Amino acid sequence: MDDAASEIARLRAALAASEARAASAEADLAQVRAVVTTSEAMIRHLKLEIAKIRREQYGQSSERRARLIEQMKLQLQELEADATEDEIAAERVATRITNVSAFERRRPARKPFPEHLPRERLVIDAPSTCTCCGSPRIVKMGEDITETLEIIPRQWKVIQTVREKFTCRDCEKISQPPAPFHATPRGWAGPHLLATILFEKFGQHQPLNRQAERYAREGVALSLSTLADQVGACTTALQPIHDLIRAHVLAAERLHGDDTTVPLLARGATKQARLWTYVRDDRPFAGGAPPAALFHFSPDREKTHPNTHLAGWHGTLQADAYGGYNDLYRVDRRPALVISALCWSHARRKFFELADIAGNVRKGKPAHEISPVALEAVARIDALFDIERGINGMPAEDRLAARLQHARPLVEELHDWLMAQRGQMSKHNPVAKAINYMFEKEGRWEAFARFLDDGRLCLTNNAAERALRGVALGRTAWLFAGSQRGGERAAFMYSLIVTAKMNDIDPQAWLADVLARMPGIPVSRLPELLPWNLPAGSARQVAA
Repeated sequence: MDDAASEIARLRAALAASEARAASAEADLAQVRAVVTTSEAMIRHLKLEIAKIRREQYGQSSERRARLIEQMKLQLQELEADATEDEIAAERVATRITNVSAFERRRPARKPFPEHLPRERLVIDAPSTCTCCGSPRIVKMGEDITETLEIIPRQWKVIQTVREKFTCRDCEKISQPPAPFHATPRGWAGPHLLATILFEKFGQHQPLNRQAERYAREGVALSLSTLADQVGACTTALQPIHDLIRAHVLAAERLHGDDTTVPLLARGATKQARLWTYVRDDRPFAGGAPPAALFHFSPDREKTHPNTHLAGWHGTLQADAYGGYNDLYRVDRRPALVISALCWSHARRKFFELADIAGNVRKGKPAHEISPVALEAVARIDALFDIERGINGMPAEDRLAARLQHARPLVEELHDWLMAQRGQMSKHNPVAKAINYMFEKEGRWEAFARFLDDGRLCLTNNAAERALRGVALGRTAWLFAGSQRGGERAAFMYSLIVTAKMNDIDPQAWLADVLARMPGIPVSRLPELLPWNLPAGSARQVAA
């Protein structure tokens, strides 16, 4: 018995030592990562300064040199945000281990807030009794002021939060309210300013260097690295909200999926990266779940990405016929296969391009050079769209009944007509290729016709395309993603901003509200901050 007890004690000591080594290794790794990203940011900063000095020394450089400087600025802001995220992660690990000191990144000294900005004093209610002994004999001995830079639409001001100090005449202890919480570590920016920076960068597609230039014109000098630091800190602070949105989207039984191109800055050029979205929108069949969108970034369009994004999820995916989704539809997939429902807008588009008279005229082609078969196909598909417009927003049972009565006969007639037309054409005929899109692979037509068996399904994948519309509009403004992590950060913020818009909420006002309330709310109440949980009639709600 003694031998067994000593062996158990030895094993426990070995286990404790192993856990301590693992924790220490985790802390060391976090600190090394923070040091590396900080060093990269410093190197980029120095390269940028060298490029600026060379341009000033040797006169006006070429347009290409100016464009390279803009690219370097974009890379620098992404690295600054990366460094802040890694530093916060290192600090969190260090707090769990007493023998590891937290990594602190060297930052350039921040200039004092401009004196010309108005000051608004918010005095926290002073204690009426000593916080130590409870005696009412306390007198004011001074005050501490915490200055927070805040923005009101087109008006800057510095909010001075005053914490008065009182000393006790009996016990001589000092009483003072606690310091205010900020949404980000080392917080100096108010929630409205943080929300403005985030929304203008990701919602209005204004890079941080352009924001810094505009702020300077308004009399407030904020460097590019200072703004990027806050973007990285806000991304970390908003992670719990993003996790709740992600869980809500992946809890759906039906999703819309789509992707779009995003230029990614690479060595000497850009390459085509992708931004993916998965949308939960139950409004077409009067579902009670609020709409939401989840975005992902990837450096390419490999099929491994949808498999990773939807790992563990099963249901019906409404998407285009992209082959990268095929592994999701396999019968042996675990935990279960994903059911494919294809988009009729994609099918119609291929016929419409062959029957577009106005498009032919714009291209310099004769207006009569259109395909009568393609024109007839468009007319038949448009009849299905007319039916869908009449049942949009109705309960799933009513939608299914209407489709069985009105849409199913049209779909069956369209199937027979398309098969007959294809049999009379050469396989190289453009119309035959458009028809083959709907019959090309086994099960393709069944996926198009699946909406006839489920009232929850939509005829199109337009919900996902609408979610990506802002990205397509913004590509001309922000040119490219500065790095892999910069693209992932953009996908993170698009998830928040697009979800707010889908719920008819002003994204900037909502982000400001979340950043203001998060520091003082327990984890169990975080769902209250989701955009669809705002109080009815709130001033933060804005009609779409």
